[in-house]
Amino acid sequence: MQTISTTQDLAAFCDRAKGQPYITVDTEFLRERTYYSKLCLIQLALPGDKVEDAVLVDPLVDGLSLDPLLDLFRDENTVKVFHAARQDLEIFYIDHGVIPKPLFDTQVAAMVCGFGEQVGYETLVKRIAKQQLDKSSRFTDWSRRPLTDAQKTYALADVTHLRQIYEFLSRKLEETGRARWVGEEIATLIDPETYITRPEEAWKRIKTRSNSVRFLAVVRALAQFRESHAQSRNIPRNRVFKDDALVELASTKPATMQDLGRSRLLLREARKGDIAEGILAAIKAGLNCPPDQMPTVPKQRDKQQVNPALADLLRVLLKAKTENYGVASKLIAPASDLDLIASGERDVAALRGWRREVFGEDALRLCQGEIALAAKGKNVVVIET
Repeated sequence: MQTISTTQDLAAFCDRAKGQPYITVDTEFLRERTYYSKLCLIQLALPGDKVEDAVLVDPLVDGLSLDPLLDLFRDENTVKVFHAARQDLEIFYIDHGVIPKPLFDTQVAAMVCGFGEQVGYETLVKRIAKQQLDKSSRFTDWSRRPLTDAQKTYALADVTHLRQIYEFLSRKLEETGRARWVGEEIATLIDPETYITRPEEAWKRIKTRSNSVRFLAVVRALAQFRESHAQSRNIPRNRVFKDDALVELASTKPATMQDLGRSRLLLREARKGDIAEGILAAIKAGLNCPPDQMPTVPKQRDKQQVNPALADLLRVLLKAKTENYGVASKLIAPASDLDLIASGERDVAALRGWRREVFGEDALRLCQGEIALAAKGKNVVVIET
């Protein structure tokens, strides 16, 4: 097992890769104690089964530059194959401003090819490569050196079997004519906007039960402070305060340090110092937010206009379509999209692109009463009205 620890060796391997149709890529990283992921190991494999075709790259070695790999990531002639690529891509974009292209994500492709919801790599190895993975090193601290042979073997398995999985899935997509479907999903993965976290938008991820715009203005201010504080100190946002504490603070609206001390959910460290001052300032800013700058309630928060019966019919239609096409249902339309469609919203992902072909057109026709659903044996069929 070769571990690359010099820029020269990395450049030599990447030069070899540029003559290949694809390269499989994976990373090992740590994020439990930081806001941004710490890259600890990179695994690369070329087509073939020679020992030198699969290598580890140690980014923690002093003096090693990843520039040759970043240059390969920009090479449009070699496909970069990942499984569940989002976190890997985030690391390369945040640390180096580069997103590998062209990209192929085997998890997305597997969902399109009927392998289920967010199918794991281990499942694909079993079903396609007919191999078993040794997961004994799953919880390794990848920042520690030296790595054992068992850890290296575990890490390399994440790219060696990926070659066979990629070749199988890419053939399957060509046979079924669904390569374009995967391409539409990949477009989101290679969009830099996917990896930019703006503190002023962080509130949209917070689950609340109230649609009061004044309450949401305080939630927005608290979430913005927490995100900015976590980013500037490179600590997890939950180390500042957790979501449930944020909602409690937005509800109780403490105005003094003494008030903060009565919080049931706030961590001890957050009741003093910079965090406490930031909390109080955020609450004050939210309460004083001008009417014309109030947050707009996201459509998915407003359930009042949802037609429950229609939403149920859309779920039945979706199940019928997923069984017919063999595509994971959540990839076509999550439950939130169905509720939006049932409430009259039409700017929904399920009504665009390949999803419209598979599901969206009939979903709209069902909403307009142009079709009905009927049971035929064990199947659900569409009937023209």
